[in-house]
Amino acid sequence: MRIPKFSLKRCFFLIVILCALLVFVINFREKELWHSKISIPTTHHHQHQQQQLHQNYENSNEIPEVIDNHEQPKKLVTTASSIVEQKNVIDDNNINNAIENDKKQEIESDDSTMSSRPWYFTNGERYPKPAKINKKTQKRLAKIQVHEDTRSDRITNQLMFVPPNYEEIKNEGRLKTILLYNGLGPWSVKQGRSLFTASKCPVDTCTITQNRDRAKDADLILYKDHYIPTGVQKHPTQLYMLYFLECPYHTQHIKFPDVFNWTATYRRDSDIVAPYESWQYYDPKVTQIEQDRNYAQNKTKKVAWFVSNCSARNNRLNYAHELGKYIQVDIYGACGNFKCSRSNAEKCFDLLDRDYKFYLAFENSNCKDYITEKFFVNGLTRNILPIVMGARPEDYEMSSPQRSYIHVDEFSSAKELADYLHLLDKNDELYNSYFKWKNTGQFINTYFWCRVCSMLHDEDSLKQPKWYEDINEWWRGQGVCTNGSWRKFQARKETMSDD
Repeated sequence: MRIPKFSLKRCFFLIVILCALLVFVINFREKELWHSKISIPTTHHHQHQQQQLHQNYENSNEIPEVIDNHEQPKKLVTTASSIVEQKNVIDDNNINNAIENDKKQEIESDDSTMSSRPWYFTNGERYPKPAKINKKTQKRLAKIQVHEDTRSDRITNQLMFVPPNYEEIKNEGRLKTILLYNGLGPWSVKQGRSLFTASKCPVDTCTITQNRDRAKDADLILYKDHYIPTGVQKHPTQLYMLYFLECPYHTQHIKFPDVFNWTATYRRDSDIVAPYESWQYYDPKVTQIEQDRNYAQNKTKKVAWFVSNCSARNNRLNYAHELGKYIQVDIYGACGNFKCSRSNAEKCFDLLDRDYKFYLAFENSNCKDYITEKFFVNGLTRNILPIVMGARPEDYEMSSPQRSYIHVDEFSSAKELADYLHLLDKNDELYNSYFKWKNTGQFINTYFWCRVCSMLHDEDSLKQPKWYEDINEWWRGQGVCTNGSWRKFQARKETMSDD
């Protein structure tokens, strides 16, 4: 067989033809891909195209415009000029049309979101459905126990928890019994089931009693402040819960430290967190919006403080006096030179709103997560900037609206804090930046008893009940409280660890 002659000329022409075909195919493919990228969504269901457009907007250099739509703010990034400059291929008309579509979708989304706010918000209507089950582990997905979510207080998770088999539970007709073994002190609570039904709890198949004869069969025995042995054998699925509202300095030592399964306190690592207040955003993505007022207007005075306890453990009065050397601090009550009667408290707080720029929301103790109405009510519900002392800086950060306060431990001294307050006093724009959290959410009712009831129906919690080996160590152990600055406490701790 004769082998054909090798021709360089033929080989050259063949390569040229192949290259031309390859260039044509690549150009055609790129054109198709580009057209698919700039297609404009025509309905509210093209989520992928929406996300692509929003990503293009976010890559631009334009400043976001924030609008307030009936208390439900949404962030809309407007104008497309920078996108055109960067991409050089998307025409202005298409971008403007896309932005208009996005605005309409945002507004419609606002309306639907408002009508479907969770039930624990004011006028909230959305109630939870039974929790979903992990097909592999056969456990519920909701994170309602401490070990499942150590950073969050899990309040909203518990409020929105319904057991996967709750329909079966209701059909059985059995109620979970909660025994208040030593009452609730000055607080009264109706016995029976009415508390749960009146609150419209998602899980309401519980009943409350103070009859100690029920100790032998109650599902949960709640002890407020101290423990009294029941004298009867605890059955395997029965739970004991300790309920503390005050900080460790003002609560009793527990003589039987290893009997409790659950805790209910203001601490975020409690099984059922019972805070003084709980702030929740309407939309977690929108934490700041522009305000339509100047909160510094007509305010001529600097710092105010209402206080009656002059011997607090954390030396807050000494700090206030030191601060007063560098900036005006008016102390009202038994510890100061100014008077405002408690019997006319609203007029006193009107004084804050009208005349003062700053308020000392100082707790009487510096303890982990200990943040009371001094901050939430006296500070945040007024038009004044709170200066806080009490819990750790990270505790305030997790429990408060973003940029709503100043923590004393952000500064190395009272003088340094005073210097910053003088800066805020002279700069209205900087001062007003501490009020942009307003209208982004609300303080919710945490429905303590609803959460207790729902947790009592969680089979994952009951199959292997946890317990505290030493409740005193957990509640008042090393590092829970300090008599001085948390900043200095941390510095000492780091020095000791280095040694």
